[in-house]
Amino acid sequence: MNDICVLGNFVADNSFYAKKLPEKGQTVFGTGFQVGPGGKGSNQAIAAARLGSKVNFLGKIGDDNYGKMALELYKKNNLDTKTVFVSKDHPTGVAGIMINKTDGTNSIIVYPGASMEITKDEVSEFSELIINSKVFLTQLEIKTNVTLHALKIARKGEATTILNPAPAIKIGDEFFNYIDYFTPNETEAEFYFGKKIETYEQAKEAGDFFIKKGVKNSIITLGDKGIYFTNKYLNFDLPALNLKNKVLDTTGAGDAFNGALASGLAKKMELKACLKFAIKVSGISVTKKGAADSMPFLKDVS
Repeated sequence: MNDICVLGNFVADNSFYAKKLPEKGQTVFGTGFQVGPGGKGSNQAIAAARLGSKVNFLGKIGDDNYGKMALELYKKNNLDTKTVFVSKDHPTGVAGIMINKTDGTNSIIVYPGASMEITKDEVSEFSELIINSKVFLTQLEIKTNVTLHALKIARKGEATTILNPAPAIKIGDEFFNYIDYFTPNETEAEFYFGKKIETYEQAKEAGDFFIKKGVKNSIITLGDKGIYFTNKYLNFDLPALNLKNKVLDTTGAGDAFNGALASGLAKKMELKACLKFAIKVSGISVTKKGAADSMPFLKDVS
């Protein structure tokens, strides 16, 4: 049985570092630049693979240099590339990321390119793999009808499903019936809940709202406040990792969390231990530059 199948996108991250992010109409001098692999789905797949899980990444790239970057990344991290479609008609997606060197915060524009063109029929080609995975993890960076189709396939088997609702976009209520773990950050949770989330009490209210919608478990990530967990039987908060090193780049922190959560669930870790593991992996990732490049290895976490 495959450990984890991740459906999502790959983009090449063009990251610009500066002492502050520019405001509207403003030009600022940068302190650094790098091109590296990114995309939420791809980052999450790399995170899980580096933590020792057997992972398939299901996605689409272009037949170009950035696409080659993706395939090299997957081979290097022992991901099976049979589930990666290569498009002759669409370029590999790209992202422009501006990172504040002072506190690691960022602003991002994504052009999804080929990744947005994966179809329901292409996903269906790997139905057996999805059904036989222990965990199926996806996000909202491809077409929502394709994402929902994949979640329904996962439900036919025993796969635990995780939806990381990023970016926060409108989805039908039907989605919530197929989600075992719903993992928004506070901004995404606010989008679906319709109210501000600044305290644990507000996170609890949002979690209860998601459970009533049909989600089995809600995990709202709250940055330096840690996380808030809710299901029908219990709710609790867990603190963020007390970092020993400086925050360099928060790009991919949520991806590190989701990849680690998937890995922990596939390994049948006890719930709180699994969540603490995911928090630790996410915390370590922000002390490194880049997205996929910042995903920790198992040896970094132990």
